[in-house]
Amino acid sequence: MSRLTIRNLSTGYLQQRPCVRDVELEVEKGTITCLLGPNGAGKTTLLLSLAGLLPRFDGEVLVDGSAVTAGRPRDAVRSGMVLVPDDRALFRELTTTNNLRLAVRERRRRSGAVDEVLEYFPALDKRLGVAAGRLSGGEQQMLAIGRAILQRPKVLLIDELSMGLAPVIVDEILTVLRRLAKEREMSVVLVEQHVRLALDVADEAVVLVHGSVALAESASSLRSDPVRIEHAYLGSAQEHSATKDTHVVSS
Repeated sequence: MSRLTIRNLSTGYLQQRPCVRDVELEVEKGTITCLLGPNGAGKTTLLLSLAGLLPRFDGEVLVDGSAVTAGRPRDAVRSGMVLVPDDRALFRELTTTNNLRLAVRERRRRSGAVDEVLEYFPALDKRLGVAAGRLSGGEQQMLAIGRAILQRPKVLLIDELSMGLAPVIVDEILTVLRRLAKEREMSVVLVEQHVRLALDVADEAVVLVHGSVALAESASSLRSDPVRIEHAYLGSAQEHSATKDTHVVSS
Protein backbone atom coordinates (compact mmCIF):
# COMPACT_ATOMS: atom_id res chain seq x y z
CA MET A 1 0.00 0.00 0.00
CA SER A 2 1.29 3.47 -0.88
CA ARG A 3 1.88 5.98 1.88
CA LEU A 4 0.29 8.82 -0.13
CA THR A 5 -2.21 8.34 -2.94
CA ILE A 6 -3.56 11.19 -5.07
CA ARG A 7 -6.36 10.39 -7.50
CA ASN A 8 -7.76 12.72 -10.13
CA LEU A 9 -7.00 15.79 -8.01
CA SER A 10 -8.10 19.20 -9.26
CA THR A 11 -7.60 22.30 -7.14
CA GLY A 12 -6.97 26.02 -7.25
CA TYR A 13 -8.42 29.33 -6.17
CA LEU A 14 -11.50 29.50 -8.41
CA GLN A 15 -13.52 26.36 -9.09
CA GLN A 16 -14.31 27.56 -12.61
CA ARG A 17 -10.57 27.77 -13.39
CA PRO A 18 -8.56 25.14 -11.48
CA CYS A 19 -4.79 25.66 -11.43
CA VAL A 20 -4.08 21.94 -11.01
CA ARG A 21 -6.02 19.33 -12.98
CA ASP A 22 -6.40 15.56 -12.82
CA VAL A 23 -3.20 14.82 -10.89
CA GLU A 24 -2.52 11.16 -10.20
CA LEU A 25 0.38 10.24 -7.91
CA GLU A 26 1.54 7.39 -5.71
CA VAL A 27 4.23 8.03 -3.08
CA GLU A 28 5.72 5.01 -1.36
CA LYS A 29 6.69 4.82 2.30
CA GLY A 30 10.18 6.09 3.07
CA THR A 31 10.76 7.71 -0.32
CA ILE A 32 11.44 11.23 -1.56
CA THR A 33 9.47 12.63 -4.50
CA CYS A 34 10.47 15.93 -6.06
CA LEU A 35 7.97 18.16 -7.84
CA LEU A 36 9.60 20.01 -10.70
CA GLY A 37 8.28 22.45 -13.24
CA PRO A 38 8.43 26.08 -14.38
CA ASN A 39 7.06 28.96 -12.34
CA GLY A 40 3.29 28.92 -12.31
CA ALA A 41 3.10 25.18 -13.00
CA GLY A 42 0.92 24.52 -9.93
CA LYS A 43 3.51 22.96 -7.62
CA THR A 44 2.79 25.18 -4.60
CA THR A 45 -0.94 25.02 -5.29
CA LEU A 46 -0.80 21.23 -5.16
CA LEU A 47 1.03 21.23 -1.80
CA LEU A 48 -1.39 23.76 -0.32
CA SER A 49 -4.33 21.59 -1.35
CA LEU A 50 -2.75 18.46 0.13
CA ALA A 51 -2.23 20.37 3.38
CA GLY A 52 -5.90 21.39 3.42
CA LEU A 53 -5.20 25.08 2.84
CA LEU A 54 -6.91 25.16 -0.55
CA PRO A 55 -10.17 23.49 -1.59
CA ARG A 56 -10.25 20.30 -3.60
CA PHE A 57 -12.59 20.59 -6.58
CA ASP A 58 -12.35 16.96 -7.58
CA GLY A 59 -10.50 13.76 -6.72
CA GLU A 60 -9.31 12.24 -3.47
CA VAL A 61 -6.24 12.06 -1.27
CA LEU A 62 -5.39 9.09 0.93
CA VAL A 63 -2.68 8.54 3.55
CA ASP A 64 -2.05 4.88 4.32
CA GLY A 65 -5.30 4.07 2.54
CA SER A 66 -7.46 6.44 4.63
CA ALA A 67 -9.16 9.37 2.95
CA VAL A 68 -8.09 12.89 3.95
CA THR A 69 -10.91 15.42 4.23
CA ALA A 70 -10.56 18.23 1.71
CA GLY A 71 -10.00 21.81 2.80
CA ARG A 72 -9.37 21.09 6.49
CA PRO A 73 -5.79 21.71 7.65
CA ARG A 74 -6.34 20.04 11.03
CA ASP A 75 -7.59 16.88 9.38
CA ALA A 76 -4.58 16.87 7.07
CA VAL A 77 -2.21 17.11 10.05
CA ARG A 78 -4.10 14.42 11.94
CA SER A 79 -3.80 12.16 8.93
CA GLY A 80 -0.02 12.64 9.07
CA MET A 81 0.47 15.33 6.41
CA VAL A 82 2.66 18.26 7.53
CA LEU A 83 3.65 21.24 5.36
CA VAL A 84 6.80 23.37 5.52
CA PRO A 85 5.71 26.42 3.47
CA ASP A 86 8.06 28.51 1.37
CA ASP A 87 8.04 31.35 3.96
CA ARG A 88 8.73 28.77 6.74
CA ALA A 89 5.97 30.31 8.93
CA LEU A 90 8.11 30.61 12.05
CA PHE A 91 7.22 32.67 15.11
CA ARG A 92 9.93 35.22 14.46
CA GLU A 93 9.92 36.84 17.90
CA LEU A 94 10.15 33.52 19.75
CA THR A 95 13.39 31.68 20.36
CA THR A 96 14.41 28.57 18.50
CA THR A 97 13.63 26.50 21.59
CA ASN A 98 10.13 27.92 21.98
CA ASN A 99 9.35 27.45 18.29
CA LEU A 100 10.19 23.78 18.70
CA ARG A 101 8.27 23.26 21.92
CA LEU A 102 5.14 24.85 20.48
CA ALA A 103 5.08 22.11 17.83
CA VAL A 104 4.59 19.41 20.46
CA ARG A 105 1.08 18.87 21.79
CA GLU A 106 1.93 16.43 24.56
CA ARG A 107 3.52 18.27 27.48
CA ARG A 108 5.56 15.23 28.44
CA ARG A 109 7.34 15.35 25.06
CA ARG A 110 8.24 19.04 25.15
CA SER A 111 11.35 18.62 27.26
CA GLY A 112 12.82 16.23 24.70
CA ALA A 113 11.74 18.18 21.62
CA VAL A 114 14.95 20.16 21.33
CA ASP A 115 17.22 17.12 21.64
CA GLU A 116 15.17 15.28 19.03
CA VAL A 117 15.71 18.05 16.49
CA LEU A 118 19.39 18.59 17.38
CA GLU A 119 20.00 14.94 16.50
CA TYR A 120 19.32 15.92 12.89
CA PHE A 121 20.33 19.58 12.93
CA PRO A 122 23.20 20.02 15.41
CA ALA A 123 23.97 23.44 13.90
CA LEU A 124 20.97 24.79 15.85
CA ASP A 125 22.55 23.92 19.21
CA LYS A 126 24.22 27.32 19.61
CA ARG A 127 21.14 29.16 18.38
CA LEU A 128 18.54 27.83 20.79
CA GLY A 129 18.17 31.12 22.68
CA VAL A 130 18.09 33.26 19.52
CA ALA A 131 14.83 34.62 18.11
CA ALA A 132 13.83 32.81 14.92
CA GLY A 133 13.76 36.10 13.01
CA ARG A 134 17.48 36.59 13.70
CA LEU A 135 18.55 33.20 12.36
CA SER A 136 20.21 32.83 8.98
CA GLY A 137 18.11 31.51 6.10
CA GLY A 138 19.64 28.06 6.43
CA GLU A 139 19.03 27.97 10.18
CA GLN A 140 15.44 29.05 9.67
CA GLN A 141 14.88 26.24 7.18
CA MET A 142 16.41 23.75 9.60
CA LEU A 143 14.15 25.06 12.35
CA ALA A 144 11.07 24.87 10.13
CA ILE A 145 11.81 21.27 9.16
CA GLY A 146 12.72 20.39 12.75
CA ARG A 147 9.42 21.78 13.97
CA ALA A 148 7.61 19.77 11.31
CA ILE A 149 9.22 16.44 12.23
CA LEU A 150 8.18 16.94 15.86
CA GLN A 151 4.61 16.50 14.61
CA ARG A 152 5.48 12.93 13.57
CA PRO A 153 4.55 13.29 9.90
CA LYS A 154 3.88 10.33 7.68
CA VAL A 155 4.14 12.67 4.70
CA LEU A 156 6.34 15.77 4.89
CA LEU A 157 5.56 18.45 2.29
CA ILE A 158 8.29 21.04 1.68
CA ASP A 159 7.81 24.01 -0.62
CA GLU A 160 10.83 25.69 -2.26
CA LEU A 161 13.40 24.00 -0.05
CA SER A 162 16.49 25.79 -1.41
CA MET A 163 15.06 29.29 -1.82
CA GLY A 164 17.72 31.82 -0.83
CA LEU A 165 20.10 29.20 0.56
CA ALA A 166 23.74 28.46 -0.25
CA PRO A 167 24.27 25.13 -2.07
CA VAL A 168 26.33 23.69 0.81
CA ILE A 169 23.41 24.28 3.21
CA VAL A 170 20.95 22.76 0.76
CA ASP A 171 23.11 19.64 0.45
CA GLU A 172 23.21 19.35 4.24
CA ILE A 173 19.44 19.61 4.56
CA LEU A 174 18.82 17.16 1.73
CA THR A 175 21.11 14.65 3.44
CA VAL A 176 19.00 14.98 6.58
CA LEU A 177 15.80 14.44 4.60
CA ARG A 178 17.26 11.26 3.11
CA ARG A 179 18.08 10.08 6.64
CA LEU A 180 14.60 10.95 7.94
CA ALA A 181 12.93 9.07 5.11
CA LYS A 182 14.98 5.98 5.87
CA GLU A 183 14.92 6.03 9.67
CA ARG A 184 11.30 7.09 10.16
CA GLU A 185 9.79 5.58 7.01
CA MET A 186 8.58 9.09 6.31
CA SER A 187 7.62 10.07 2.79
CA VAL A 188 8.83 13.44 1.56
CA VAL A 189 7.31 15.49 -1.25
CA LEU A 190 9.39 18.55 -2.03
CA VAL A 191 9.11 21.37 -4.51
CA GLU A 192 12.49 22.36 -5.87
CA GLN A 193 13.64 24.70 -8.63
CA HIS A 194 17.18 23.29 -8.80
CA VAL A 195 16.65 20.17 -10.86
CA ARG A 196 20.07 18.59 -10.29
CA LEU A 197 19.89 18.94 -6.51
CA ALA A 198 16.40 17.47 -6.46
CA LEU A 199 17.23 14.50 -8.67
CA ASP A 200 20.36 13.71 -6.65
CA VAL A 201 18.34 13.05 -3.49
CA ALA A 202 14.92 11.97 -4.80
CA ASP A 203 13.62 8.51 -5.59
CA GLU A 204 10.89 9.74 -7.91
CA ALA A 205 10.40 12.91 -9.94
CA VAL A 206 7.21 14.51 -11.21
CA VAL A 207 7.18 17.42 -13.68
CA LEU A 208 4.14 19.68 -13.56
CA VAL A 209 3.43 22.01 -16.47
CA HIS A 210 0.33 24.20 -16.65
CA GLY A 211 -1.21 22.31 -13.73
CA SER A 212 -0.94 18.83 -15.22
CA VAL A 213 1.58 16.02 -14.89
CA ALA A 214 3.84 16.18 -17.94
CA LEU A 215 6.30 13.52 -16.77
CA ALA A 216 6.60 11.07 -13.89
CA GLU A 217 9.70 8.88 -13.71
CA SER A 218 12.29 7.54 -11.34
CA ALA A 219 14.82 10.21 -10.42
CA SER A 220 17.69 7.96 -11.44
CA SER A 221 16.39 7.60 -15.00
CA LEU A 222 16.02 11.36 -15.36
CA ARG A 223 19.47 12.00 -13.91
CA SER A 224 20.94 9.96 -16.72
CA ASP A 225 18.71 11.57 -19.38
CA PRO A 226 18.04 15.22 -18.41
CA VAL A 227 16.90 16.06 -21.94
CA ARG A 228 13.60 14.35 -21.14
CA ILE A 229 12.92 16.99 -18.49
CA GLU A 230 13.60 19.75 -21.00
CA HIS A 231 11.19 18.12 -23.43
CA ALA A 232 8.56 17.84 -20.68
CA TYR A 233 8.92 21.55 -19.88
CA LEU A 234 9.08 22.79 -23.46
CA GLY A 235 6.86 20.21 -25.12
CA SER A 236 3.94 20.88 -22.80
CA ALA A 237 4.54 24.61 -23.07
CA GLN A 238 4.46 24.43 -26.86
CA GLU A 239 1.35 22.28 -26.78
CA HIS A 240 -0.33 24.77 -24.45
CA SER A 241 0.67 27.66 -26.72
CA ALA A 242 -0.65 25.87 -29.80
CA THR A 243 -3.94 25.17 -28.05
CA LYS A 244 -4.30 28.84 -27.13
CA ASP A 245 -3.55 29.86 -30.71
CA THR A 246 -6.17 27.44 -31.99
CA HIS A 247 -8.74 28.92 -29.62
CA VAL A 248 -7.93 32.42 -30.79
CA VAL A 249 -8.34 31.45 -34.44
CA SER A 250 -11.58 29.56 -33.85
CA SER A 251 -13.12 32.40 -31.88
